[in-house]
Amino acid sequence: MIDPQLLRENPDAVRASQRARRAPVELVDEAVAADAARREAITAFEALRAEQNAHGKRVASAPRDERAALVAQAQELSSRVKAAQLAATEADESFVRIAGSIPNVVLEGVPEGGEHDFVTLREVGEKPAFDFEPRDHLALGELLDAIDVPRGVKVSGSRFYFLKGVGARLELAIMTLALDRALEAGFTPLITPTLVRPEIMSGTGFLGEHADEVYHLPADDLYLTGTSEVALAGYHADEILDLGRGPLRYAGWSTCYRREAGSYGRDTRGIIRVHQFQKLEMFSYVDPAEAAAEHERLLALQEGMLRSLGLAYRVIDTAAGDLGTSAARKFDVEAWVPTQGAYRELTSTSNCTTYQARRLEIRHRGEGGRTAPVATLNGTLATTRWLVALLETHQRADGSVAVPDVLRPYLGGLAVLEPTA
Repeated sequence: MIDPQLLRENPDAVRASQRARRAPVELVDEAVAADAARREAITAFEALRAEQNAHGKRVASAPRDERAALVAQAQELSSRVKAAQLAATEADESFVRIAGSIPNVVLEGVPEGGEHDFVTLREVGEKPAFDFEPRDHLALGELLDAIDVPRGVKVSGSRFYFLKGVGARLELAIMTLALDRALEAGFTPLITPTLVRPEIMSGTGFLGEHADEVYHLPADDLYLTGTSEVALAGYHADEILDLGRGPLRYAGWSTCYRREAGSYGRDTRGIIRVHQFQKLEMFSYVDPAEAAAEHERLLALQEGMLRSLGLAYRVIDTAAGDLGTSAARKFDVEAWVPTQGAYRELTSTSNCTTYQARRLEIRHRGEGGRTAPVATLNGTLATTRWLVALLETHQRADGSVAVPDVLRPYLGGLAVLEPTA
């Protein structure tokens, strides 16, 4: 949820954020009105409750002949207090519902607009050039007996696949390299649950505009996570954290599930857009004053991974309308995919400021011992999709694929992935 104090004191900043996102500005006026009604209802309830307490003391000390009349007044006052309490509860729920529908307030400098209005911050690395007709990742995967889509479809339906042999080993190699990098950077590894309760899924902001992307199990009222960010955000829900020694940093390894609703006909070939994949997600709990610096730190770790794998990539500052509900700023890192002649997203990192923490009641002790919401940030350090750029970038004319030096120790020293006989 956005900061109620910001909404109260500077609603124009929230309106500007909504305009940048191309989202309804009128929601801000509704939230401001709901906040005023909520505070008025709470004030009325507290005044009546104070009156009730004072009246109770008069009843206790009143002479016997006056007590009956005072008791009757107390009963009438009790009814009014209950009604005022109900009104305050309803007003608070109305405010939470309206304010909770407003996405995070974007940070200064975030580009306005939608999916295509991003700003390219930099392009890094040399795009591969071939003196032969390059194969796409699926053709290479089939030559290497590494990717089996037909049997994935047979077993589970469209957008499923098997990684086989060197394909399975290559995914594990990338993921393990990422985990080692995360450990070196001070992250605590976690194998996270992939089923979470509705309040955790909602608290991270994934049941808003992208709810149709999420798998739901109605019989158990549990959701399959599309990223371990969800479980990692819920890990410290309803807690007061000690950030005195610095941020709390976690690296969550999990299987992820996405329905890919609305992507009919897009990226149907290969393993670019699938329903199930592996991912290693970095997640940080930090003092809000340190959030921007932490965001750059996560981005640097991601870029380091792509450079060490020999991938050409670009970093984009994602436009406000493409941030999702929780992010106040997001950087996408997109690798060059030769057969598509385009950059495709491999990873992203988001600064969610205090938005998720407010919804999940995650706080820390600041100056004077007062508690305040923490900031949360996330960033992917490796995922199955990385195989797409890796195979296509390092392919050879005969269908073999050179293994980047950094991955060879994770593959038993294997230097080249050879086509099967």
